[in-house]
Amino acid sequence: MDTTTSNVKATRDDWLNAALDTLIAGGIEQVKILTLAERLNVSRSSFYWYFKSRDALLDALLDHWLSTNTKAIVDHAALPAATITKAVCNVFVGFLDPALFNNRLDFAIRDWSRRAPAVREVLHRSDAQRIAALTEMFQRFSYPAADAITRARVLYYMQIGYFDAELDEPIHERMPFTPHYLLAFTGVRAPETEVTALDAKLARIYRLNDPA
Repeated sequence: MDTTTSNVKATRDDWLNAALDTLIAGGIEQVKILTLAERLNVSRSSFYWYFKSRDALLDALLDHWLSTNTKAIVDHAALPAATITKAVCNVFVGFLDPALFNNRLDFAIRDWSRRAPAVREVLHRSDAQRIAALTEMFQRFSYPAADAITRARVLYYMQIGYFDAELDEPIHERMPFTPHYLLAFTGVRAPETEVTALDAKLARIYRLNDPA
């Protein structure tokens, strides 16, 4: 018998967002229909207006992750850029803007994949898609094939590892290293104007200039 009796109707997005928050905070084992219903203060039966089963909800979680995190990297790698350093700056934004890429969700999916072979296959395809997009980005700027994929892997795995390390490094402390990262990833020194533009964009994203 349901223990929740609220007359407030939860939408599909409400269920999905509650599942995402639960996945990030507690892992896939905690994503249960009754637990989510209690969190939303609605009847468990309302879940079935939107999802046929818990498995359908889990599929929706993966689809959401692919259409946000993976799409952010693929799309930003493909943005027009006059130089390779500008192209990598675009990718930095794809990774660092929390509205585009949720790094906690990325690692919740990776943790889930250790328990579910089917999810691991989806993860591997996503990683391959992201790296392919970065490789194509380098190739657009005439990097040889082996060099392009190597630089793509270094850029990608460094950023994923940076998140995984949980350094708790404020963005304003990381930003001064941007020219050095760009040189390491591309072998090219970035024009100061590109670095300044990226710094300004990150300052807006993280509201660094807002009054305390």
